[in-house]
Amino acid sequence: MRALRILLIFVVIVGGLFVIADRVAVNFAENKAADKLRTSEGLTDTPDVSIEGFPFLTQVAAGSLDDVRIGIKDYDAKSGGESIRIADLDAEMHGVKFDSSYSSATAETATGTARISYAELLKAVKKQDAAQVAPGVTARIDGLSYGGGDKVKVAVTVNTPVGTLHPTVLSSIKVTDGKVSARADSLPKAGALELAESRIRAVTDFQQAIDDLPAGIELDKVAPVTDGVEITVKGSNLDLVG
Repeated sequence: MRALRILLIFVVIVGGLFVIADRVAVNFAENKAADKLRTSEGLTDTPDVSIEGFPFLTQVAAGSLDDVRIGIKDYDAKSGGESIRIADLDAEMHGVKFDSSYSSATAETATGTARISYAELLKAVKKQDAAQVAPGVTARIDGLSYGGGDKVKVAVTVNTPVGTLHPTVLSSIKVTDGKVSARADSLPKAGALELAESRIRAVTDFQQAIDDLPAGIELDKVAPVTDGVEITVKGSNLDLVG
């Protein structure tokens, strides 16, 4: 019995040391990965990196990690050649494989979410010059906000020979051809003036690309929320480093 107790104590101690070593190793790897991501993506702040699964060391020995979670605050993506700030970008990489030198890594698939404020999206879609929608009548988008449910409220300023109008329209928003796309459910009126649908839709409706996301992930779905639009992202066979 005494020998059995000694053996059990030894197993517990060794197991505890392994757990400690495993956690130290994973914390070191997470910090190194976060620094690498900050440098490669030109981030101002160090992102959050969390390597899931236990034990970590056996995953490293196999050259593959089950799941890696990444959280980035205030990420600058590209929108039509201009910068657009994503307030929160959270992604989960699945099936991350790396070579023996740790100089390159790929993820089989990735899923995640990103949020863009209405003010930031407005900067990207707002026309600098008002568009002519009828003789002597111009219009432009002046605001975006939550319209309730799955709608975005689009505020429009219409300048007419007899005054300025500020109609709003509710628009459905989705991802079309890899871009955030909004289409007005109904069109604003300018008093008794007839506005050509194609011209007014050129103002109210828009498609906005969100490019240059980390590791080549792409837009999948979009939904309006109270403080902006929430985007679902996805990807496959992604190059993470190298």
